[in-house]
Amino acid sequence: MTVSEIVALLNKQAPEESALDWDNVGLLVGDGAWPVDKVYVALDATDEVIADAISQGAQMIVTHHPMIFTSVNKVTADHFVGRRIIQLVEHQIALYAMHTNFDIHGMTELAQSALGIRQSVVLDVCETDEEDREYGIGCVGMLDDAMTLEQFAAFVRDAFHLSHVKVFGDADTEIRMVAISPGSGKSEISHAIRKAADVLVTGDIDHHSGIDAVAKGITIVDAGHYGIEHIFISYIANYLKGKTGTLEVVCADKKEPFWLV
Repeated sequence: MTVSEIVALLNKQAPEESALDWDNVGLLVGDGAWPVDKVYVALDATDEVIADAISQGAQMIVTHHPMIFTSVNKVTADHFVGRRIIQLVEHQIALYAMHTNFDIHGMTELAQSALGIRQSVVLDVCETDEEDREYGIGCVGMLDDAMTLEQFAAFVRDAFHLSHVKVFGDADTEIRMVAISPGSGKSEISHAIRKAADVLVTGDIDHHSGIDAVAKGITIVDAGHYGIEHIFISYIANYLKGKTGTLEVVCADKKEPFWLV
């Protein structure tokens, strides 16, 4: 297969044009004509990921987060992004990112399924198609059975195979209506409140955003940015395997980008 053929398959899952205006998705490094026998899937194109992809003989890396996000004025080895671009080109490895387009067409459904959320609606509407179907960031829906916040937090932790989650709110608060916004979701707190959610499950919640949310009447379960979005890796790997049948696909090891003392 070629890079372009794989890109076409990925666009069927999450069209690039669905990405938000500020995002930078698509083929970020490489040539569409390059041949590909092995794809490496990861959340981020870190130095470790690129080194592993090289060692495994991959010709293409597919990530959720774009490695090139802001303007790159020069490509030199003394800058971490430039160094990575040089490595990729030297080893003829293409880099493709599917970020907010996958958030809209994939990530929410995966997270919703992991938590068993029913009767859901879009949390933050970004687009509407010709059949008036709404697409956007996150969702809000019901649990089959109510839980306390403490029970629900443990449920989220286990559902995403995490060692811990951070919780804002009274442990005894009853949780039935759940909003989820994978990734960094403090900007979605107001949407979750308007949709009458009892809790927002997301990542990257800072001190003031967390305590202010509780004061406004909603609880927060911060499962981490990586903690929820790592579900991208296995899904895209299985998607490519299923669509091609012959393409070899390897995954980055599941590993939080930080550790706790």
